[in-house]
Amino acid sequence: MAYDDYLSQHGRKFGITRSNPTRVVLDGAVQPLAGTDPVALPTFTVATAPAAASFAASLIYVSDGAAGSPIVAYSDGANWKRVDTGATIAAA
Repeated sequence: MAYDDYLSQHGRKFGITRSNPTRVVLDGAVQPLAGTDPVALPTFTVATAPAAASFAASLIYVSDGAAGSPIVAYSDGANWKRVDTGATIAAA
């Protein structure tokens, strides 16, 4: 496995791949992120949200995605969907 950035300490490799999506890699295996601090989601509007097809299974914060109100959304591989209803995000 090739790493874009990596550190090696005590014979273990740690890497961050800058593929789409960015992944954390430890010893050649993708690892889940875990911690005690909140995770900051990237913020978009409905008009500026990236193509959902490029970010399948990803989360974003959409400041106007619930009929003008803020909402967290996930990509189903085709559209950004509201986490509360499953409806496609819409500004109005």
